[in-house]
Amino acid sequence: MTVEAYKETLEFQAEVKQLLKLMIHSLYSNKEIFLRELVSNASDACDKLRFEALANEGLYDGDSDLNIHIEFDKEAKTLTISDNGIGMSRDEVVDNIGTIANSGTKKFIDSLSGDQAKDSHLIGQFGVGFYATFIVADKVTVKTRRVGLPEDQAVMWVSEGEGDYTLETIAKANRGTEITLHIREGEEEFLDSWRLKTIIHTYSDHISLPITMPKEVTASDEEGEEAVATENEVVNKASALWARAKSDVSEDEYKEFYKHIAHDFEEPMKWSHNKVEGSQAYTSLLYIPKNPPHDLYERERKQGIKLYAKRVFIMDDTDHLMPMYLRFIRGIVDSDDLPLNVSREILQHNKAIDKIKSASVKKVLGMLESMSKNDKEDYASFWKAFGNVIKEGPIEDFANKERVAKLLRFTSTEDGSAEQCVSLEDYVGRMKEGQEQIYFITSDSFMAARNSPHLEVFKRKGIEVLLLTDRIDEWLVQHLTEFDGKKLQNIAKGDLDLGSFEDEEEKKAQEKAVGDMKGIVELMKEKLANKAKDVRITHRLTDSPSCLVLDQDDMGMQMQQIMRAAGQDVPENQPILELNPDHELIKQLKDMADQSLFENWSHVLFDQAVLAEGGQLDDPAAYVKRVNEMLK
Repeated sequence: MTVEAYKETLEFQAEVKQLLKLMIHSLYSNKEIFLRELVSNASDACDKLRFEALANEGLYDGDSDLNIHIEFDKEAKTLTISDNGIGMSRDEVVDNIGTIANSGTKKFIDSLSGDQAKDSHLIGQFGVGFYATFIVADKVTVKTRRVGLPEDQAVMWVSEGEGDYTLETIAKANRGTEITLHIREGEEEFLDSWRLKTIIHTYSDHISLPITMPKEVTASDEEGEEAVATENEVVNKASALWARAKSDVSEDEYKEFYKHIAHDFEEPMKWSHNKVEGSQAYTSLLYIPKNPPHDLYERERKQGIKLYAKRVFIMDDTDHLMPMYLRFIRGIVDSDDLPLNVSREILQHNKAIDKIKSASVKKVLGMLESMSKNDKEDYASFWKAFGNVIKEGPIEDFANKERVAKLLRFTSTEDGSAEQCVSLEDYVGRMKEGQEQIYFITSDSFMAARNSPHLEVFKRKGIEVLLLTDRIDEWLVQHLTEFDGKKLQNIAKGDLDLGSFEDEEEKKAQEKAVGDMKGIVELMKEKLANKAKDVRITHRLTDSPSCLVLDQDDMGMQMQQIMRAAGQDVPENQPILELNPDHELIKQLKDMADQSLFENWSHVLFDQAVLAEGGQLDDPAAYVKRVNEMLK
C-alpha cells in the first residue's frame, strides 16, 4: 500500500468549528499569545518524553538534548515551531487537534455569548491554545512522529481553519512535532526576529528548556575574508523558574509562568513560592486563579499540580498533591527526595508525598486566610468563583475542618443582601447574649429563604439566621455541625427551642393555645393522614397561617429533590404541619361545621406551606380545584 493511500480529509468536530470562529475574533487584540501557546505545548511534549524515557532510555534514540526551535521565512511567509519531544501518532493527532474530548464541551460552548471581551477569557479557561494559530495564519501544517514509531509512520495534518483538515502518512526523520504557520496578509510582524524574541522574553522566558532561533554571524577565514553564517542561539533563560530565588523572579515572570502551566489567558489572583529544606527538601509554587475553569464541577477532571523530581518532570495533573476541594489550584511541586521512576501507585503510599500535600494545603489555606482578612474585595471575587468548591472542604478534610469553616461565606438576615459575605465568625460575633446556637435555614433560592415563614419569630426577636441556598449546603451542614463551640441548628427541623428568648408569659400562652386548638389539630391530622406525619400548634409564626417542619434527623426537602433528580431512591419523609393559633384563618377553623370545607382548608394550608418553602406540589391541579371551590 502506498503512502498516498493513507491520506484522508476529515471534518472538524462541531465544537471545534465554533471555537475556531470565536477565537479568531475574540482573541485578535492579544494575537501574539499564539506563540506562547505553541511553545507551552512543545515544552509539555518534551516533558512527557523525559518522563517516558525514565523507564526506557532508548526512546531518546541518541538525542537526549530536548529543545524547542523557532525559525521563519520571509519570502515564503512561514513561521515554524519545532520540538524533539514525544510527538503524536495518527490517532493522537485526531484526538488532540480534530476533537475536543471533554464532557463539558457542550456546556462550555453554550456559555459563550458572542461578546468578544467576555468570551476571550472563557476561551482561555478552556485551554485550546493550538487553535490560536489561526488568528495569524490562514493555513497551518503539522508534521509529527511519535517516539518509538518508524520514520515512515509520521503524520502530516493540514488545515485552513475552516470546516475540515487533511491527514496524510509521511516520512519524518526525527521524532517530535513541527508546526508551520502560513502567515496571513497583514501579519508579517511575526516574521521578524526582534518581534519574536520580544514575545518569547515576555511570555516564555521561564521555560526550562532552551528555545533557539537562527542568528546570522560574521566570521573571517584564514585569508581574512568575511563570510556570513547562521547558527542557533538560545533566546530564553532556560532555567526552571521555581528553582530560582524569590528575589530573582519578577512579578511579571510569576504571572507568565502561571499562564504557561495553567494555559490560562488571565493573570492569577495570588501565588505562594516556597522552598523547604531539612529532613525533606522540596519547592512548591502554587497559584490561585481568578476564574474557574469550565469543567470545575466535573469530579473526574484532572487536577492542576505538576510534579517534578530534581527539576525532571514526573507527572501531570496528579491528584495526590491537592484535595478535591482545592482542585482549582495550579502550580508545581519539585521534590529532591522522590525517585525519578516514581509511579502513581507508589505515590498512593508515599509518606513524603503525604507530607508535601499536607504542607501545600496549609499554604493554600494560609493564602486564603490572608486574603479574607486583608483583601476583602479580592476574597469576595474569589468566593464568587470558587465558594461552592470550598464548601466541599469540611466534608472531605477533617484535619482542616475548622480552618476551612472560617473561610466559608453565607447570606444572612442581617443585611438582606444576596451576596455571600457573612462568615461564621461574623455571625458568632453578633450573637445575642444567651444565644447558644447558630441558626440557619436551607432553601433552593435566596428569595425563598429570605421570605420563609420560619424566619418570622426570629425577625420579631432580632435573631440573625444564615440563609443557605447552594445545592451543596445540605451536605455541608451534615458534616459541619458546630463552629466555635456553637451548634448549627436548622430552624425548619425539630422542635423550636428559643431558650432564654422566650419568657414565662409566652410559654403559658403557647400551652393555652395547644389546649384550645386540640380539636382542630386532631381533625386536621385525620384529613391529612396521607400527607403529614403530624399536625401541631407552633410559636414560630407571626404572619403566616402554617409552615412545614421536619424531624431533626429527617433528610431536608432540598436534599430530597437533589437526590431524586440524580436518580437516587429517597425515603418518603412526611413533614409536620405547624399551625399559627393567632392567625385569623386558623381561628375560623375552630367554628367551621362544614367538613368538606374544613378538608379543603386543611389541604390548602398544607400546600401553601409547601409553596412558601419553594417546593413543588405533587398535584397542582387538585390545589387549584380546592381554591376555586373555596372562592365559590
